[in-house]
Amino acid sequence: MDNYIEKVSKNINIEEGDEYIESLLKEIYIGRCRSNKDLAKALKLPIPLISATKKEFIKLDILTQDKGIKLTKLGEKYVEDDLKYKGLNKDLYIKLMDSKIPLGELLNDTLIKLEEILDNRPSVDITIDQTHCTSLTSLKRAIFCLKSNSLIGKKIICIGDDDLVSISLGFLINELFKDSKDKAEILVVDIDDRYLEYIEKISKEFNLNIKCKNIDLRLKMDEELLNRFDCFFTDPPYTLNGLELFLKRGLEALRLRKGLSIFLSFGHKSPDFTFDMIKLFLELNIVPVEIIKGF
Repeated sequence: MDNYIEKVSKNINIEEGDEYIESLLKEIYIGRCRSNKDLAKALKLPIPLISATKKEFIKLDILTQDKGIKLTKLGEKYVEDDLKYKGLNKDLYIKLMDSKIPLGELLNDTLIKLEEILDNRPSVDITIDQTHCTSLTSLKRAIFCLKSNSLIGKKIICIGDDDLVSISLGFLINELFKDSKDKAEILVVDIDDRYLEYIEKISKEFNLNIKCKNIDLRLKMDEELLNRFDCFFTDPPYTLNGLELFLKRGLEALRLRKGLSIFLSFGHKSPDFTFDMIKLFLELNIVPVEIIKGF
């Protein structure tokens, strides 16, 4: 099927990137937004830009305006088949978007499984600055990825994963879809074979569609991984050099497309260190859009 998002992007000037155009279609498909005002609020974009985007999709027979904005049959097929939303549990999706509902009420069984899996993961290797997050934090990171429109239908790479965020991402996909086979591609790259073998074992046991690859990040990223992914997760060593290395490898793996997400976890640092971090972000053409303390 044609890449309708790309066609619309060529005809409108959207500085935020194509991800916002895709999010517009997703919001209409989910049924949460039926007006320009609703979409502007959900996507944090001005109404004139929403209106211009909508008009381009109407020209392509993807959207129709009839008592609100709706997908046409062609538009619904595009969202379900090309963007991979077919079979989505819309009720659970909408509830997960509501941060007021405790995760224990929505995904209690998943949390129980995750807690056991994370408790049994390999021990920390302090020589390569490994630290462990909790099962709740790992799952919250996966849900944040979902809210950022970076999970469904996406290729995701985890640059190091002793927190097993890949497992949480896989479980979340399985909760959202009965048939989760092609709903997300997840790759973990790490130097620690203990974690790679453990993640592969869990992925096979629970059908999570996670692949693993042993890579020394001090070396160049493998050619086949360059410019392939839609987002990356990383929790690097808490030094400036470690941060720079992990970010550079992640950026090499990202597609050449504006507005893609980086999910970076990093320890609390002094104002001077934070200032150097921000300088590094700017040098790498990275824009911090949200900082969540204690996450």
